[in-house]
Amino acid sequence: MKFVLKKLLGIFRNAQRKARVAIVKSQVASYKGKVSVGGPTRLTRNTYLGNNVNFNGLVISGGGKVTIGDNFHSGPGCLFICQNHNFDGGEAIPYDSSYIFKDIDIGDNVWLGSRVIVLGGVTIGEGAIIQAGSCVVSNIPAYAIAGGHPAKVFSQRNIEHYERLKSKGRFH
Repeated sequence: MKFVLKKLLGIFRNAQRKARVAIVKSQVASYKGKVSVGGPTRLTRNTYLGNNVNFNGLVISGGGKVTIGDNFHSGPGCLFICQNHNFDGGEAIPYDSSYIFKDIDIGDNVWLGSRVIVLGGVTIGEGAIIQAGSCVVSNIPAYAIAGGHPAKVFSQRNIEHYERLKSKGRFH
């Protein structure tokens, strides 16, 4: 009996993953290749995905353009916010009914830990790692390891090692 239940649970989880991938692919402007979705993910029509992108739970909110490079990984509960209320120059206080759209650009081989928030107007460079629970409010350079609220660079990847793995095509 346990074997049958485990088998049925495996079939259900596989079907759920396939459905999530199909939904994500239908939501975005474009994708270049493999898309993996392991957790609740909601993207926008203004999202452009690279190859081998892996979502374990990411929500994109707003109308700004979001570009995600190849070999991207997100932990569960991540959020991209790419629009703000017009509070400085609008026609009402504290803000009016118009929005300001801001783009987000994520480089290749970026890994976001669980519950990372990325605000509009931010670029995260190639190979960067963002620590779980961080709020990224400004650009993060390539190969940086950053964290906190607001996220600050506190370390850097071993670039020589990174480039060696990259040249061998060793992507997770």
